[in-house]
Amino acid sequence: MRPFNHKWSTISFASTLHLSPVLELLLADVPARWRPDLHLGLQEALVNAAKHGNNLDPSKTILVKFFTLSNQRWWVIADQGSGFSPGCCCASHVDSADQALVDVGECGRGLYILHQVFDQVLWNKQGTELRLCKEIGSRARLPLGRSRQLIPSF
Repeated sequence: MRPFNHKWSTISFASTLHLSPVLELLLADVPARWRPDLHLGLQEALVNAAKHGNNLDPSKTILVKFFTLSNQRWWVIADQGSGFSPGCCCASHVDSADQALVDVGECGRGLYILHQVFDQVLWNKQGTELRLCKEIGSRARLPLGRSRQLIPSF
């Protein structure tokens, strides 16, 4: 029996939109071919936590736990806001441009991006914690740049 490859870390930072150093740290162990997609998805999640969750209040923090479990990368992002309810479920595999436009309209660009980039997008009941998972390996969906367009073209 092989032991699980499990490594996790935690960082916290004041609510800010200056996220480059945070994103570099969160993506340090991610293979290069997956970084562009995951950078986009994590940036969207962190901006939402800072801007919508914490209202860019520098006295509030964002906490991110991140770990690797076998071929999965997990990020758990928590803010100190009043909570969020997604209201709908964006399809994670959208084949038709028309359906993609419906999903973007109902859920918003950010949620659409999260569901396109990550294999699992889960909120806690209070809506203050977002769990994101990306499978990286032989059975994983290809990065968006190699498999499909993120936003349909007209």
